[in-house]
Amino acid sequence: MTDLETESPSQPNLFVKTYRKYCEIHQKILDNSTPNVAGRWTFCAVLSLTYLIRVYILQGWYIVTYALGIYILNLLIAFLTPKIDPATVQDDDEDGPTLPSRQSEEFRPFIRRLPEFKFWYGATRAFLLAMFCTFFDALNVPVFWPILVMYFIILFAITMKRQIKHMIKYRYIPFTHGKTVYKGKDDPSIQAQ
Repeated sequence: MTDLETESPSQPNLFVKTYRKYCEIHQKILDNSTPNVAGRWTFCAVLSLTYLIRVYILQGWYIVTYALGIYILNLLIAFLTPKIDPATVQDDDEDGPTLPSRQSEEFRPFIRRLPEFKFWYGATRAFLLAMFCTFFDALNVPVFWPILVMYFIILFAITMKRQIKHMIKYRYIPFTHGKTVYKGKDDPSIQAQ
């Protein structure tokens, strides 16, 4: 027998073991934070406020902040859009759930293209990456920041106007506050008991 045949399968090296352990810890933290919606969004708000204060104090990294704003806007639009866009679905196409278009149709719940958890996770990662970028002077590109702010506001207004028109046209509301409870007819036999 040769030496190659008698050797046992190679064990993963230290780097692979450390990376796997990190992935397990990261996944456990994500799994534990899933039911805590308010806590997750509070963490994201504190992180975003910390980032904005850092950029304000340092007076720089406006391009990074602009890219962060565009990415968050992209996440928001995906969060507000239905998974199956009613504009692209044909009436005779029954591939999946559609939004009701007449009063007599059955109610179907709103299914988002980007779920809330993925929206939070994407926003949190984006703020962490942007915070990391502020530690490198090479990313502090000098730019006249009022133009970026004005362009972002215009872009936000146009995008949200288009999204709201889409919501009105196809009659969907991306926010729900729980299940609607309907009051039935008063039954005299139940009240007599």
